[in-house]
Amino acid sequence: MFHRALSGGSQALRSRFSSISWKPIGKPQQTLASEIVLAGVALHSGETVTAKLLPEAAGQGRYFVVGGVGGQVTTIAAAIGNAEDSPLCTTLSRAGARVRTVEHLLSALEACGVDNCRIEISGGNEVPVLDGSAKEWVEAIQQVGLCVAEASAGNYIDKLAPFLNEPIYVSRNDSFIFGFPSPEILITYGIDFSKVEKMRSAGLIQGGSAENAIVCSTTRGWLNPPLRYHDEPCRHKVLDLVGDFSLLAHNGNQGLLNAHIIAYKAGHSLHSEFIRCISKILCSVEK
Repeated sequence: MFHRALSGGSQALRSRFSSISWKPIGKPQQTLASEIVLAGVALHSGETVTAKLLPEAAGQGRYFVVGGVGGQVTTIAAAIGNAEDSPLCTTLSRAGARVRTVEHLLSALEACGVDNCRIEISGGNEVPVLDGSAKEWVEAIQQVGLCVAEASAGNYIDKLAPFLNEPIYVSRNDSFIFGFPSPEILITYGIDFSKVEKMRSAGLIQGGSAENAIVCSTTRGWLNPPLRYHDEPCRHKVLDLVGDFSLLAHNGNQGLLNAHIIAYKAGHSLHSEFIRCISKILCSVEK
């Protein structure tokens, strides 16, 4: 029997039994073998910002260190509880401090298996957009390599991953995300973009350009071809989804749900709503 719950204008469906379970994946938590420093333009503010990625101990997870109110340094965990409801990028905030456009970096860290990482942001409150994808992050991670993360006591910690046991979905108007149990991670994504001319006038994408964005005209088609892949717009949405779903991670465990995820016209806001629903289920089970 299923119960229906309403949350934030979205519908969520789950069973009265445990829909999610955490299971070991047979390897220890990892971290970077050395630090990474990359600088570039911020997508929305247009400022030049720098991100320094540092190795971190097992069990610490991924977190940002940014300037806060009154110049105070604030730590913001890359967790769904710190996510603001934002349709155009993923923003994390805590104690008056915030960091924006974290999704591509978090996607790279999640996909590459960087479970524990300290991320220091300077020059602004955004992660540099670089080429608009996760390519430069992945290349930098591969260059420095990974190592097993040690806990404070010098021991290793087994990495856990969330597994979906029963179907769950969220929807908003004609947008939706479905999750189905699957022996492997699968993602199916459909898109249908509306016009976005108003973003610049709203003070957003000031750092956007043909070098770090896919630009399309309703009358002239793609304005900056060739695309890397014929389905690159959909691949970019998958990139966003992995980064947003990584916010389910805690204590150095995997965030991306082991399931078949089917999304249509979803975006950051609905990605976050889905993970909030998963988080609520986990909290209710733990109680």
